[in-house]
Amino acid sequence: MKRPRLLAMPLLILLAFVCFNTSLSAAERPNVLLILCDDLGFSDLGCYGGEIQTPHLDRLAADGMRFTQFYNCAVCVTTRSALLTGLYPRQARRPRLRTNMLTLGEAMRRAGYATSLTGKWHLGNQPPLRPIDRGFDEYYGVLDGCCNYFNPAKQDPVFYNGGRFRAFARNDKRITEFPKGYYTTDAFSDHAIETIKQFANGKKPFFVHLCYTAPHFPLHAFKADIERYRGKYSAGYLKMRAQRHQRQAELGLFAALPELSPLENKKGDYRYDYDVPDWEALPDNERKREEARMETYAAMVDRMDRGIGRVLAALDEAGVADNTVVMFLSDNGGCASWPSGRPGQEAGFIKYNQDIPVGDGRGYEFVGKGWGWAQNAPFRQFKTWCYEGGIATPMIVRWPGKVARGSITHQVGHIIDFMPTLLELANSDYPREFNGNTLLPVEGKSLLPVFQGKQRDGHRSLSWELFGNRAIRQGDWKLVWGASEKQWELYDLKTDRSEMNNLAAKFPERVAQMARDWEAWQEKIEK
Repeated sequence: MKRPRLLAMPLLILLAFVCFNTSLSAAERPNVLLILCDDLGFSDLGCYGGEIQTPHLDRLAADGMRFTQFYNCAVCVTTRSALLTGLYPRQARRPRLRTNMLTLGEAMRRAGYATSLTGKWHLGNQPPLRPIDRGFDEYYGVLDGCCNYFNPAKQDPVFYNGGRFRAFARNDKRITEFPKGYYTTDAFSDHAIETIKQFANGKKPFFVHLCYTAPHFPLHAFKADIERYRGKYSAGYLKMRAQRHQRQAELGLFAALPELSPLENKKGDYRYDYDVPDWEALPDNERKREEARMETYAAMVDRMDRGIGRVLAALDEAGVADNTVVMFLSDNGGCASWPSGRPGQEAGFIKYNQDIPVGDGRGYEFVGKGWGWAQNAPFRQFKTWCYEGGIATPMIVRWPGKVARGSITHQVGHIIDFMPTLLELANSDYPREFNGNTLLPVEGKSLLPVFQGKQRDGHRSLSWELFGNRAIRQGDWKLVWGASEKQWELYDLKTDRSEMNNLAAKFPERVAQMARDWEAWQEKIEK
């Protein structure tokens, strides 16, 4: 009768040892701060060749790693659904966020993390599609799209969003009044700081997802911030692109510096970016307003960078910076669209903004096609396109002691990779079922090997589709559907990252096979 008692003692000791190791591992799991901004171009940051003052993000890059081949999904809502679920965006049916999908908030809460989301959500403003319904303990921000920066309660103009009001909330409470001097970028920084301080005093590791609306339209900025850039863009967008390209060369940003894509091909018989207006042909008054647009845009990026500086300082002050993985990226390339892009809307846009200075909270200005294109130097096109200018994003990660300081990686990554990456950081798994629902299998792959300086076994294929634009990348080969030409184009990104030398006629069999692969992917994700 005594032998079982003796045998039980080692078992109890073993169980105690396992429990101790598990709790120790949980205590060592890093916090995660994932910052997503809106409509930022590939080359806007100083550390990616830009002239805008971004010292805090530049310091983040100096202390961590920059990606040169990281991809989003070309527009706000598709990127957000993919980033949050680890799945390609499902667009054929609504809602985009479904019960057979797990969000990062749900996954990290399940792993024992405190979770928050600040800023833009864009995936539903009613139960059960709000952030607090999908895994986030704390939420503050705009639930649908982007709003007036100085007064989020202000009605959108009719030419954009049909004159509707945006939904703004703190958890499950709507907010309809904002104090004088309010500015969304500052408010989002403040809320993230408040959340970090709160979570750092708790017993759980935390996941803070900070989603700025900056520098998405409308172009709203403080006068003092705009003055910092007054006159700096008088040479126009072609000159700005050339200067950024030169700085990219000086930074050694690329393994092989891509050519700066011109407006037209070398023969002069085809325009790559046919919508971009001729700077020299613009009337003086129109040119001055163009300058003001980029000055205001730069001021918005500058203000966001200062807010990020305050958020990073909060990590330091809370004593958690060394155990926090910080990641930063944009949801698509620079934005160049006129309001809604629908025929006949441009007249309403011009009339609405007439006699209102660019940057003023009464107006609703867009950065325009020239600057939106130039912000993505050296690439072609901009937001909504599947050329590199629409889907390539700056991506920075800092993890003290784990990620090599000042490193640059040319490995390919995609926003669907965040789900498996964060789960690996949290020492957790991706479940087959959640809340009684069978989940779609995660489609991303962990980025941890890349963070650690190792060669990752990457994706065999990555695919995109948006508004009739489409692409598939396999290795260095990329097939793009030229929406204007209505045919597939083939590019070797190893030698032609700017997508100027169409090789489709030279490799028809490759084109046919990649096209079939894209069609199979499209059919699979829209079932």
